[in-house]
Amino acid sequence: METKTYPVHGLHCASCAQIVKSRLEKLPGVEQVDVNYASEEAIIKYEPDSIAPSAMSSELEKYGYSLLYTEKPTEKSAVTDFDLEEIREKEGFFIAVPVAVFVFITMIYSLVASYIPSLPVLPLPMRIMDVFLLLAASVIMFGPGRRFLTALARFARYRVANMDTLVGLGTATAYFYSLLLFLFPDVGAQLGLASHYYFDATIVVIGFIILGKYLEKDAKRRSGAAIEALMNLRPDRAFIQKKGGDEEIATADIKVGDRLIVKPGMKIPVDGTVIEGNSSVDESMISGEALPADKTNGDKVIGGTINRQGLLIVKAESVGADTVLAQIINLVKEAQNSRSPIQNLSDKISAVFVPIVLVIALVSFLLWIFIGPYTIGFENAMSGAIAALVGVLVIACPCALGLATPTALMASIGRGAKQGILIKNAEALEKLREADIVILDKTGTVTSGKIKVTAINALADNMSEDDILLLASALEQYSEHPLAEAIVNEAKSRKLPYGQQLVAGFQAQSGHGVSGRVNNINVKIGKTGEALGTWATARNDQGETIIDIRAGDKLLGQIACGDEIKEEAIEAIKALKKNGLKIMMLTGDRATAAARIARLAGIDEVRANMLPEGKANVIKELQAQGHKVAMLGDGINDAPALAQADSGIAMATGTDAAMATAGITILGGDLKKAVQAFRLSRFTFRTIKENLFWAFIYNLIGIPLAAGLFYPIFGLVLNPAFAGAAMA
Repeated sequence: METKTYPVHGLHCASCAQIVKSRLEKLPGVEQVDVNYASEEAIIKYEPDSIAPSAMSSELEKYGYSLLYTEKPTEKSAVTDFDLEEIREKEGFFIAVPVAVFVFITMIYSLVASYIPSLPVLPLPMRIMDVFLLLAASVIMFGPGRRFLTALARFARYRVANMDTLVGLGTATAYFYSLLLFLFPDVGAQLGLASHYYFDATIVVIGFIILGKYLEKDAKRRSGAAIEALMNLRPDRAFIQKKGGDEEIATADIKVGDRLIVKPGMKIPVDGTVIEGNSSVDESMISGEALPADKTNGDKVIGGTINRQGLLIVKAESVGADTVLAQIINLVKEAQNSRSPIQNLSDKISAVFVPIVLVIALVSFLLWIFIGPYTIGFENAMSGAIAALVGVLVIACPCALGLATPTALMASIGRGAKQGILIKNAEALEKLREADIVILDKTGTVTSGKIKVTAINALADNMSEDDILLLASALEQYSEHPLAEAIVNEAKSRKLPYGQQLVAGFQAQSGHGVSGRVNNINVKIGKTGEALGTWATARNDQGETIIDIRAGDKLLGQIACGDEIKEEAIEAIKALKKNGLKIMMLTGDRATAAARIARLAGIDEVRANMLPEGKANVIKELQAQGHKVAMLGDGINDAPALAQADSGIAMATGTDAAMATAGITILGGDLKKAVQAFRLSRFTFRTIKENLFWAFIYNLIGIPLAAGLFYPIFGLVLNPAFAGAAMA
């Protein structure tokens, strides 16, 4: 089985998506199809040995659709197909819309003038106006509106109806009924029909629907702008270093191992490692950080990021679809095409919407035929029936229902990608808004995961904190232990000359620290092994590690080290709590260290000494109590908990296992982005609910009004032309 995404041509409404889905799923070898009307793409799971994409496209062509199924379409061919369709739509737009607007304004003016006698009458004689409307309606009906007639023909042949079918049936009925009365007025008189023409309705309905589709397409294009922005990050050309000199090549032609020249201001073409040069690189597209990252020999760089200052020589390591940027683009595409559970309701309604509207239109027509003679007179009954039929057919709008969910999701997933929040699928975004408890891992999520010096206690006479740190760092610079790295980094930050000290006889003993001579002083450094003093006890109770610095048997001083809380963590946790979320921290660290971090970060509840399965079990217990749990983590030990949680959020600074398990990934590891993810989730589904509400209200009021349901009570009936304008 393979799962592939194909662009679909010809999707004009939400019902079209249902038709494509149902027809493809009936084909042998096709297991599952999801069609995203907003992105105009189909995600098809099928058996390649049983059916080819060309066969799927051939089946869809019967109903007016097609797949762009070329396995490796060239950029030119893909663009050409879409451009041709867009050119045809633009031609129709510039023919139909100006005429429709002119006719609509004329109708409004005539309506107002009928109530205000002082307004001047239109200078054109009625017969000339009728001829103009006939000619204009004919051009628009068989020009830009021919797709509606084609849909009507397909309905007659295959019994498959979509929004175009409704418009085609309504406008064709109005046009040909009016044409009959215009060409054969005596026939209409003999039948007792009022000579009321609906050419204006045909023009306005088709013109305004084309206008509405143009605006809809623009909205869909904007909702997918995130993908376009990400794709624009990739440079088209790159410079490669060769023995004979530099050569400019297409980025697509770069191979693993190539030496790339990246000048200041240029985008790095692919992922790789710096092998020459020093510079700062703008990685905001990945990390979201405004400050550029310093790069030197051995540092990793990501394709699409911008080299700001120095010249870099980069060895290509990941190219094409393997680059971080390509994977992000693919992830965002998959997420935008994924389905949210809330979408199932609107899809089910869209699937039966068109048949129901056809029935309502027919019933309205028949009721006006049989009841009209008793309410508006026999000569006006047919006109009323035609008006009701056309009005119901053109005002009905499944597109609002069909677009309410996917457009909001596409826009939010794209917005999240720009903010460094990668959403794997729509379901993950929906579940996040339901969470009432947020569980945080400690190391790498709340804390940086990097040990740092937290305090120094100078005990020897005439020795300051800097003296103790200088002595320790001079020896620890030769050690690879994380505590040694923390001491050296602290010395660097204080600009102490530890590298200039005279060091000899360095020794490192596993579990016993390091020793050696520093400036002819025998120094030994290691974790404290005797009873702690007041200072050390207080630090130890906070979960910090205490290191002794000795000269012979004399204790010169002590250095406390511990994991540091991320600067943004405290602010992020406050924001989460402000949104009504309870915060818990689960960690494998010891209780004292966990309690210290929880206290400093403002976390409600903490559980320490947790194994991976223990974290998952805690989440199960909370879920059994009816809670919806969101889990934030970054390590392999967090993977079971991320999978168990209702919504898993992985910090991208962590392991691949965590990111593979989670539904949402935070680039750069900034906990404040998790707050943004919660807000984005709630905003998205509030927007979806509002969209669905107004779509239902529109149809709930518009269809009965067009059918003439309010005419017996209030004397209200909707002109088909106004119905078309409302639908657009």
